[in-house]
Amino acid sequence: MKEKSIALLNKAIADELTAVHQYMYFHFHCDDQGYELLANLFRKTAIEEMMHIELLAERILFLKGEVEMAASAEVKKIHEVREMLKLAADMETSSANDYNKWANECAQNADSASKKLFESLVDDEERHFDNYDVEMDNLKKFGDNYLALQSIERSKNVGGGGSGAA
Repeated sequence: MKEKSIALLNKAIADELTAVHQYMYFHFHCDDQGYELLANLFRKTAIEEMMHIELLAERILFLKGEVEMAASAEVKKIHEVREMLKLAADMETSSANDYNKWANECAQNADSASKKLFESLVDDEERHFDNYDVEMDNLKKFGDNYLALQSIERSKNVGGGGSGAA
């Protein structure tokens, strides 16, 4: 029974690694384009996904399993912010759906600790989705002005000796 939980936990690690790679890629590109708020959102989410990997790995090791550290997909080379946010929202929705399903599978295999872990991850993934959904709504409401304001704010910070990245 624990083998099934270990397999599911490793699938989650693969998905989380993919998310870390993808979100850091988006972070770099948003930062390069001057979109500091979005860059920081992607960076913060990537760090939270890394913490998920740690929790999943700890559970696998407790179950005496082997932690597999291979991403489930390659990074998608997206540079347009709307597409970044759409992919990020889709990834979070997919993870939440998978983790809900996997929590139930763990429960059926009498592994309530893995079930609880997956349930806690669902809460985080839904919060991440909400963050990206709000940003997509902001882009719809304010259009490219929303991005321009972020870029201008960063330029003011950098030009005025603030703490913006160069």
